[in-house]
Amino acid sequence: MADVSFRKASRLYSGTPPVRAVDALDLEIADGEFLVLVGPSGSGKSTALRMLAGLEDADEGAIHIGGRDVTGVQAKDRDIAMIFQSYALYPHMTVAENMGFALTLQRLSKADIATRVRQAADMLDLTPYLERKPKALSGGQRQRVAMGRAIVREPAAFLMDEPLSNLDAKLRVETRANIAALQQRLATTTVYVTHDQVEAMTLGHRVAVLRGGVLQQCDTPRALYDRPRNAFVAGFIGSPGMNLATVPLSDDGARLGGLTVPLPRSVRSAAGSGTGTGSGEVTLGVRPEALCLTGPGEGAELTVELVEELGADAFVHGSVRTGEIDHRIVVRTAAHLPPRLGETVHVGVAEGGTVHTFHPGTGDRLDED
Repeated sequence: MADVSFRKASRLYSGTPPVRAVDALDLEIADGEFLVLVGPSGSGKSTALRMLAGLEDADEGAIHIGGRDVTGVQAKDRDIAMIFQSYALYPHMTVAENMGFALTLQRLSKADIATRVRQAADMLDLTPYLERKPKALSGGQRQRVAMGRAIVREPAAFLMDEPLSNLDAKLRVETRANIAALQQRLATTTVYVTHDQVEAMTLGHRVAVLRGGVLQQCDTPRALYDRPRNAFVAGFIGSPGMNLATVPLSDDGARLGGLTVPLPRSVRSAAGSGTGTGSGEVTLGVRPEALCLTGPGEGAELTVELVEELGADAFVHGSVRTGEIDHRIVVRTAAHLPPRLGETVHVGVAEGGTVHTFHPGTGDRLDED
Protein backbone atom coordinates (compact mmCIF):
# COMPACT_ATOMS: atom_id res chain seq x y z
CA MET A 1 0.00 0.00 0.00
CA ALA A 2 1.06 3.58 -0.57
CA ASP A 3 -0.04 7.18 -0.67
CA VAL A 4 -0.45 8.89 -4.04
CA SER A 5 0.02 12.52 -5.01
CA PHE A 6 -0.39 14.73 -8.05
CA ARG A 7 1.85 17.78 -7.76
CA LYS A 8 0.84 20.51 -10.23
CA ALA A 9 0.53 17.70 -12.80
CA SER A 10 -0.63 18.71 -16.27
CA ARG A 11 -1.30 16.87 -19.51
CA LEU A 12 -1.06 18.92 -22.71
CA TYR A 13 -2.25 17.97 -26.17
CA SER A 14 -1.02 19.69 -29.32
CA GLY A 15 -2.92 22.70 -30.55
CA THR A 16 -2.70 26.48 -30.72
CA PRO A 17 -2.75 27.12 -27.85
CA PRO A 18 -2.08 23.61 -26.43
CA VAL A 19 -5.12 21.88 -24.89
CA ARG A 20 -4.74 21.27 -21.15
CA ALA A 21 -6.64 18.02 -20.60
CA VAL A 22 -5.45 18.10 -16.97
CA ASP A 23 -4.34 21.48 -15.66
CA ALA A 24 -1.98 21.77 -12.66
CA LEU A 25 -3.70 19.04 -10.64
CA ASP A 26 -2.76 19.16 -6.95
CA LEU A 27 -4.16 16.18 -5.08
CA GLU A 28 -2.98 14.15 -2.09
CA ILE A 29 -4.46 10.65 -1.63
CA ALA A 30 -3.72 8.99 1.71
CA ASP A 31 -2.51 5.43 2.14
CA GLY A 32 -5.56 3.16 2.11
CA GLU A 33 -7.96 5.87 0.95
CA PHE A 34 -10.72 5.32 -1.62
CA LEU A 35 -10.77 8.47 -3.75
CA VAL A 36 -13.21 8.97 -6.62
CA LEU A 37 -12.53 11.27 -9.58
CA VAL A 38 -15.82 12.49 -11.00
CA GLY A 39 -16.92 14.99 -13.62
CA PRO A 40 -18.73 15.30 -16.94
CA SER A 41 -17.34 13.93 -20.20
CA GLY A 42 -14.12 15.73 -21.13
CA SER A 43 -13.39 16.87 -17.58
CA GLY A 44 -9.98 15.13 -17.51
CA LYS A 45 -10.76 12.45 -14.94
CA SER A 46 -9.74 9.46 -17.10
CA THR A 47 -6.67 11.34 -18.35
CA ALA A 48 -5.61 11.97 -14.75
CA LEU A 49 -6.00 8.27 -13.96
CA ARG A 50 -4.01 7.28 -17.05
CA MET A 51 -1.26 9.74 -16.02
CA LEU A 52 -1.11 8.01 -12.65
CA ALA A 53 -0.94 4.63 -14.38
CA GLY A 54 1.84 5.76 -16.71
CA LEU A 55 -0.33 5.39 -19.83
CA GLU A 56 -0.24 9.17 -20.41
CA ASP A 57 2.71 11.49 -19.86
CA ALA A 58 2.71 14.24 -17.25
CA ASP A 59 3.98 17.16 -19.34
CA GLU A 60 4.32 19.41 -16.29
CA GLY A 61 4.54 18.76 -12.57
CA ALA A 62 5.09 15.37 -10.93
CA ILE A 63 3.33 12.22 -9.74
CA HIS A 64 4.37 10.29 -6.64
CA ILE A 65 3.39 6.80 -5.47
CA GLY A 66 4.52 5.70 -2.02
CA GLY A 67 6.80 8.72 -1.74
CA ARG A 68 8.60 7.82 -4.99
CA ASP A 69 8.59 10.15 -7.98
CA VAL A 70 7.22 8.00 -10.80
CA THR A 71 6.74 10.79 -13.36
CA GLY A 72 9.18 9.22 -15.80
CA VAL A 73 8.72 5.60 -14.73
CA GLN A 74 7.15 3.12 -17.14
CA ALA A 75 3.68 1.77 -16.32
CA LYS A 76 4.94 -1.77 -15.62
CA ASP A 77 7.30 -0.47 -12.93
CA ARG A 78 4.80 1.64 -10.96
CA ASP A 79 3.39 -1.16 -8.80
CA ILE A 80 -0.23 -0.41 -9.64
CA ALA A 81 -3.07 -2.57 -10.96
CA MET A 82 -5.65 -1.08 -13.31
CA ILE A 83 -9.21 -2.28 -13.88
CA PHE A 84 -10.73 -1.03 -17.12
CA GLN A 85 -14.27 -0.51 -18.37
CA SER A 86 -13.81 -3.53 -20.63
CA TYR A 87 -12.93 -6.68 -18.74
CA ALA A 88 -10.00 -7.49 -21.07
CA LEU A 89 -10.03 -11.20 -20.18
CA TYR A 90 -8.26 -13.79 -22.29
CA PRO A 91 -11.09 -15.88 -23.81
CA HIS A 92 -8.98 -19.05 -24.20
CA MET A 93 -7.92 -19.09 -20.53
CA THR A 94 -9.91 -20.27 -17.53
CA VAL A 95 -10.83 -17.92 -14.71
CA ALA A 96 -7.92 -19.24 -12.63
CA GLU A 97 -5.49 -18.77 -15.54
CA ASN A 98 -6.74 -15.23 -16.20
CA MET A 99 -6.35 -14.28 -12.56
CA GLY A 100 -2.88 -15.77 -12.27
CA PHE A 101 -1.47 -14.69 -15.62
CA ALA A 102 0.42 -11.64 -14.33
CA LEU A 103 1.98 -13.77 -11.60
CA THR A 104 3.09 -16.29 -14.23
CA LEU A 105 4.90 -13.48 -16.04
CA GLN A 106 6.59 -12.62 -12.73
CA ARG A 107 7.82 -16.24 -12.61
CA LEU A 108 6.22 -17.07 -9.28
CA SER A 109 5.96 -20.74 -8.41
CA LYS A 110 2.79 -22.61 -9.35
CA ALA A 111 2.07 -23.19 -5.66
CA ASP A 112 2.29 -19.46 -4.83
CA ILE A 113 0.12 -18.57 -7.82
CA ALA A 114 -2.50 -21.14 -6.86
CA THR A 115 -2.56 -19.86 -3.27
CA ARG A 116 -3.05 -16.22 -4.29
CA VAL A 117 -5.68 -17.08 -6.88
CA ARG A 118 -7.59 -19.21 -4.39
CA GLN A 119 -7.52 -16.44 -1.76
CA ALA A 120 -8.76 -13.83 -4.26
CA ALA A 121 -11.45 -16.20 -5.55
CA ASP A 122 -12.70 -16.72 -1.99
CA MET A 123 -12.98 -12.95 -1.47
CA LEU A 124 -14.93 -12.52 -4.71
CA ASP A 125 -17.11 -15.65 -4.52
CA LEU A 126 -15.46 -17.00 -7.67
CA THR A 127 -14.27 -20.36 -6.35
CA PRO A 128 -16.99 -22.39 -8.19
CA TYR A 129 -16.02 -20.75 -11.49
CA LEU A 130 -12.23 -21.13 -11.49
CA GLU A 131 -12.24 -23.73 -14.28
CA ARG A 132 -14.73 -21.91 -16.50
CA LYS A 133 -13.91 -19.77 -19.53
CA PRO A 134 -15.03 -16.11 -19.62
CA LYS A 135 -17.77 -16.83 -22.18
CA ALA A 136 -19.54 -18.99 -19.57
CA LEU A 137 -19.74 -16.09 -17.07
CA SER A 138 -22.17 -13.22 -16.61
CA GLY A 139 -21.05 -9.61 -16.94
CA GLY A 140 -20.82 -9.20 -13.17
CA GLN A 141 -18.77 -12.37 -12.81
CA ARG A 142 -16.37 -11.24 -15.55
CA GLN A 143 -15.90 -7.93 -13.76
CA ARG A 144 -15.09 -9.80 -10.55
CA VAL A 145 -12.50 -11.86 -12.44
CA ALA A 146 -10.91 -8.61 -13.63
CA MET A 147 -10.85 -7.42 -10.02
CA GLY A 148 -9.36 -10.73 -8.90
CA ARG A 149 -6.60 -10.39 -11.48
CA ALA A 150 -5.71 -7.06 -9.88
CA ILE A 151 -5.95 -8.33 -6.30
CA VAL A 152 -3.55 -11.26 -6.74
CA ARG A 153 -0.78 -8.85 -7.72
CA GLU A 154 -0.96 -7.18 -4.28
CA PRO A 155 -0.19 -3.74 -5.79
CA ALA A 156 0.46 -0.47 -4.01
CA ALA A 157 -2.71 1.00 -5.53
CA PHE A 158 -5.78 0.00 -7.50
CA LEU A 159 -6.84 2.23 -10.40
CA MET A 160 -10.38 1.73 -11.70
CA ASP A 161 -11.64 3.40 -14.87
CA GLU A 162 -15.47 3.26 -14.95
CA PRO A 163 -15.48 -0.48 -14.18
CA LEU A 164 -19.27 -0.73 -13.80
CA SER A 165 -20.42 1.09 -16.92
CA ASN A 166 -21.10 -2.14 -18.85
CA LEU A 167 -23.40 -3.58 -16.18
CA ASP A 168 -27.17 -3.19 -15.88
CA ALA A 169 -28.63 -1.01 -13.13
CA LYS A 170 -29.30 -3.78 -10.59
CA LEU A 171 -25.90 -5.39 -11.08
CA ARG A 172 -24.18 -2.01 -10.82
CA VAL A 173 -25.63 -1.50 -7.34
CA GLU A 174 -24.63 -5.02 -6.26
CA THR A 175 -21.09 -4.79 -7.67
CA ARG A 176 -20.66 -1.30 -6.23
CA ALA A 177 -21.35 -2.69 -2.76
CA ASN A 178 -18.87 -5.52 -3.40
CA ILE A 179 -16.14 -3.06 -4.43
CA ALA A 180 -16.69 -0.91 -1.34
CA ALA A 181 -16.58 -3.92 1.00
CA LEU A 182 -13.52 -5.35 -0.74
CA GLN A 183 -11.60 -2.07 -0.57
CA GLN A 184 -12.39 -1.74 3.12
CA ARG A 185 -11.17 -5.29 3.72
CA LEU A 186 -7.94 -4.91 1.73
CA ALA A 187 -7.28 -1.26 2.75
CA THR A 188 -5.48 -0.71 -0.55
CA THR A 189 -5.22 2.85 -1.90
CA THR A 190 -7.83 3.11 -4.66
CA VAL A 191 -8.42 5.79 -7.28
CA TYR A 192 -11.75 5.29 -9.05
CA VAL A 193 -13.07 7.19 -12.08
CA THR A 194 -16.74 7.57 -12.89
CA HIS A 195 -19.11 10.04 -14.55
CA ASP A 196 -21.91 8.84 -12.27
CA GLN A 197 -22.05 11.16 -9.26
CA VAL A 198 -24.32 8.76 -7.32
CA GLU A 199 -21.63 6.11 -7.70
CA ALA A 200 -19.03 8.63 -6.56
CA MET A 201 -21.00 9.64 -3.48
CA THR A 202 -21.68 6.08 -2.34
CA LEU A 203 -18.14 4.74 -2.86
CA GLY A 204 -15.60 7.42 -2.09
CA HIS A 205 -14.04 8.34 1.24
CA ARG A 206 -13.44 11.60 -0.62
CA VAL A 207 -14.61 12.77 -4.04
CA ALA A 208 -12.62 15.03 -6.38
CA VAL A 209 -14.78 16.98 -8.84
CA LEU A 210 -13.09 17.97 -12.11
CA ARG A 211 -14.24 20.36 -14.82
CA GLY A 212 -12.27 21.20 -17.95
CA GLY A 213 -9.16 19.57 -16.49
CA VAL A 214 -9.27 21.75 -13.35
CA LEU A 215 -9.96 20.44 -9.85
CA GLN A 216 -13.06 22.22 -8.52
CA GLN A 217 -13.31 20.67 -5.05
CA CYS A 218 -12.12 17.58 -3.18
CA ASP A 219 -13.92 16.67 0.01
CA THR A 220 -16.08 14.06 1.69
CA PRO A 221 -19.40 13.26 -0.03
CA ARG A 222 -21.33 14.95 2.78
CA ALA A 223 -19.24 18.14 2.59
CA LEU A 224 -19.65 18.31 -1.20
CA TYR A 225 -23.41 18.00 -0.83
CA ASP A 226 -23.79 20.43 2.07
CA ARG A 227 -21.09 23.02 1.23
CA PRO A 228 -20.29 23.04 -2.51
CA ARG A 229 -17.50 25.47 -3.27
CA ASN A 230 -19.06 26.82 -6.45
CA ALA A 231 -22.18 26.65 -8.59
CA PHE A 232 -20.75 23.92 -10.84
CA VAL A 233 -20.17 21.52 -7.93
CA ALA A 234 -23.58 22.42 -6.51
CA GLY A 235 -25.34 21.54 -9.76
CA PHE A 236 -23.28 18.42 -10.46
CA ILE A 237 -23.46 16.75 -7.05
CA GLY A 238 -26.85 15.37 -6.08
CA SER A 239 -29.55 13.46 -7.94
CA PRO A 240 -31.32 15.49 -9.10
CA GLY A 241 -28.85 18.33 -8.82
CA MET A 242 -29.31 21.53 -6.88
CA ASN A 243 -31.75 24.04 -8.33
CA LEU A 244 -29.73 27.04 -9.54
CA ALA A 245 -31.27 30.32 -10.67
CA THR A 246 -29.67 33.72 -11.24
CA VAL A 247 -32.26 36.18 -9.97
CA PRO A 248 -32.48 39.90 -9.14
CA LEU A 249 -31.66 41.23 -5.69
CA SER A 250 -34.11 43.29 -3.68
CA ASP A 251 -33.74 45.32 -0.51
CA ASP A 252 -34.61 42.25 1.57
CA GLY A 253 -32.99 39.44 -0.39
CA ALA A 254 -33.44 37.76 -3.77
CA ARG A 255 -36.62 37.48 -5.81
CA LEU A 256 -37.61 34.16 -7.43
CA GLY A 257 -40.99 34.64 -9.05
CA GLY A 258 -43.34 35.75 -6.28
CA LEU A 259 -41.00 34.42 -3.59
CA THR A 260 -38.53 36.68 -1.78
CA VAL A 261 -35.64 34.76 -0.23
CA PRO A 262 -34.09 36.73 2.66
CA LEU A 263 -30.31 37.20 2.36
CA PRO A 264 -27.77 38.87 4.68
CA ARG A 265 -26.50 42.29 3.61
CA SER A 266 -22.96 40.84 3.29
CA VAL A 267 -24.14 38.34 0.68
CA ARG A 268 -26.07 40.97 -1.28
CA SER A 269 -22.99 43.17 -1.31
CA ALA A 270 -20.62 40.34 -2.32
CA ALA A 271 -22.91 39.30 -5.20
CA GLY A 272 -22.22 42.56 -7.02
CA SER A 273 -18.48 42.69 -6.23
CA GLY A 274 -15.46 41.21 -7.99
CA THR A 275 -15.75 41.42 -11.74
CA GLY A 276 -18.87 43.52 -11.57
CA THR A 277 -20.65 40.95 -13.76
CA GLY A 278 -24.22 40.42 -12.68
CA SER A 279 -24.35 43.44 -10.34
CA GLY A 280 -27.80 43.48 -8.76
CA GLU A 281 -28.19 39.73 -9.15
CA VAL A 282 -27.28 36.60 -7.24
CA THR A 283 -27.28 32.91 -8.09
CA LEU A 284 -29.52 31.05 -5.66
CA GLY A 285 -29.04 27.34 -5.00
CA VAL A 286 -31.72 25.21 -3.32
CA ARG A 287 -31.84 21.42 -3.11
CA PRO A 288 -35.16 19.81 -4.18
CA GLU A 289 -35.77 18.60 -0.60
CA ALA A 290 -35.30 22.16 0.73
CA LEU A 291 -38.38 23.29 -1.23
CA CYS A 292 -42.01 22.53 -0.50
CA LEU A 293 -45.44 23.09 -1.98
CA THR A 294 -47.27 25.95 -0.27
CA GLY A 295 -50.82 27.24 -0.19
CA PRO A 296 -52.40 29.30 -2.99
CA GLY A 297 -50.97 32.79 -3.24
CA GLU A 298 -47.87 31.91 -1.22
CA GLY A 299 -44.38 31.65 -2.67
CA ALA A 300 -43.50 31.32 -6.36
CA GLU A 301 -45.87 30.01 -9.01
CA LEU A 302 -44.57 26.83 -10.63
CA THR A 303 -46.04 25.31 -13.78
CA VAL A 304 -45.76 21.50 -13.53
CA GLU A 305 -44.01 19.98 -16.58
CA LEU A 306 -43.07 16.52 -15.26
CA VAL A 307 -43.82 14.38 -12.20
CA GLU A 308 -41.46 11.51 -11.35
CA GLU A 309 -43.12 9.14 -8.88
CA LEU A 310 -40.45 7.07 -7.16
CA GLY A 311 -42.49 5.18 -4.59
CA ALA A 312 -41.78 6.84 -1.24
CA ASP A 313 -41.65 10.32 -2.75
CA ALA A 314 -41.93 12.20 -6.02
CA PHE A 315 -39.97 14.85 -7.91
CA VAL A 316 -42.04 17.65 -9.40
CA HIS A 317 -40.32 19.41 -12.32
CA GLY A 318 -41.53 22.77 -13.54
CA SER A 319 -40.68 26.37 -14.32
CA VAL A 320 -40.90 29.59 -12.31
CA ARG A 321 -40.97 32.89 -14.20
CA THR A 322 -38.98 35.83 -12.85
CA GLY A 323 -39.46 38.85 -15.08
CA GLU A 324 -38.94 37.54 -18.61
CA ILE A 325 -36.90 34.49 -17.60
CA ASP A 326 -38.15 30.98 -16.85
CA HIS A 327 -36.14 29.05 -14.24
CA ARG A 328 -36.29 25.25 -14.19
CA ILE A 329 -37.06 24.01 -10.67
CA VAL A 330 -37.34 20.53 -9.11
CA VAL A 331 -39.27 20.03 -5.86
CA ARG A 332 -39.22 16.84 -3.79
CA THR A 333 -42.67 16.01 -2.40
CA ALA A 334 -44.56 13.16 -0.76
CA ALA A 335 -45.62 10.53 -3.27
CA HIS A 336 -49.33 10.55 -2.42
CA LEU A 337 -51.43 12.98 -4.47
CA PRO A 338 -48.63 14.73 -6.39
CA PRO A 339 -49.70 17.66 -8.62
CA ARG A 340 -50.86 16.91 -12.14
CA LEU A 341 -49.04 17.73 -15.37
CA GLY A 342 -49.84 21.29 -16.46
CA GLU A 343 -51.14 22.31 -13.03
CA THR A 344 -49.93 25.55 -11.43
CA VAL A 345 -48.74 25.17 -7.83
CA HIS A 346 -46.93 27.42 -5.38
CA VAL A 347 -43.44 26.72 -4.05
CA GLY A 348 -41.53 28.03 -1.06
CA VAL A 349 -38.46 27.22 1.00
CA ALA A 350 -39.25 24.48 3.52
CA GLU A 351 -38.80 25.15 7.23
CA GLY A 352 -35.15 24.50 7.98
CA GLY A 353 -34.33 24.31 4.25
CA THR A 354 -30.87 25.58 3.30
CA VAL A 355 -30.42 28.26 0.65
CA HIS A 356 -26.98 28.54 -0.98
CA THR A 357 -25.74 31.66 -2.74
CA PHE A 358 -23.13 32.01 -5.48
CA HIS A 359 -21.60 34.94 -7.32
CA PRO A 360 -23.50 35.36 -10.62
CA GLY A 361 -20.30 36.06 -12.55
CA THR A 362 -17.65 33.76 -11.08
CA GLY A 363 -19.93 31.05 -9.64
CA ASP A 364 -17.97 31.12 -6.36
CA ARG A 365 -19.80 30.50 -3.11
CA LEU A 366 -20.83 33.65 -1.24
CA ASP A 367 -22.36 32.44 2.02
CA GLU A 368 -19.15 31.21 3.64
CA ASP A 369 -19.19 30.57 7.39
